[in-house]
Amino acid sequence: MHTYPVKGCHRLDHDGARVEPWGLAGDRRWLVIDEHGVGVTQREAAELVTLGATPRAGGLVLRAPDRADLDVPEPDAGEPLPVRVFRSRRPVAALPAGPAADDWLGGLLGRPVRLVWLREPTRQMDPDERDHDTGDQVSFADEYPLLLAGAASLDALNDWLAEAGEPPVPMARFRPNLVVEGAPAWAEDGWAGRRLRVGSAVFRAAGPCDRCVVTTTDQETGVRGKEPLRTLGRHRNINQKLLFGLHLVPDGPGEVQVGDPVTLLD
Repeated sequence: MHTYPVKGCHRLDHDGARVEPWGLAGDRRWLVIDEHGVGVTQREAAELVTLGATPRAGGLVLRAPDRADLDVPEPDAGEPLPVRVFRSRRPVAALPAGPAADDWLGGLLGRPVRLVWLREPTRQMDPDERDHDTGDQVSFADEYPLLLAGAASLDALNDWLAEAGEPPVPMARFRPNLVVEGAPAWAEDGWAGRRLRVGSAVFRAAGPCDRCVVTTTDQETGVRGKEPLRTLGRHRNINQKLLFGLHLVPDGPGEVQVGDPVTLLD
């Protein structure tokens, strides 16, 4: 079970988490933006893999190698900024974290950036852009509140990589929130459109996840290669999308714990 407090940052591992309408508590409520108010992600800034972010009550602590930790309170004042996760998305209102955070992150990434906090998750995509509209229930995630991935599917992918003479990739490449063990490889494909229960939380499975260049980025070093996208292109290219993982939308609040069974409800 994982969260990413700042979009694109290094993962946090959890034994349990609270499920909110827009995802796991604390997941992707902060965003690094460029001078145009557009999100800076690992697609163009692989250095984000070195960014650690640990939430605390009322804020978070930023960490990175060879840099002093920086405590950043959740902003409670200031003029909200119109920001976009991607250039093509609707702008949403986010509060600036302040010059100290901007300077710290600018030094890490080697470019002028700002850090913003999403006080109230809100709509960033038009209703007809997704098969399952989540309304206002989205943080700074790419599309949907959570991502589930199957351990057996990763094993199958790594078998294909081995056949191609390539080294295996870890699950961290896919940046999931929930990792499921015990189901057959690609079983999650058949869950799309259904509801499932994990712990006390119920989710709608919105559909498979189309993967991008971030999966080719080593999540410990930032070094980028060609895999696993090349192998997904050979084996998991469905309707011109390279699929791995399953998008989830919470039906309501709840709690999830590592070891909870996953039950299909319909």
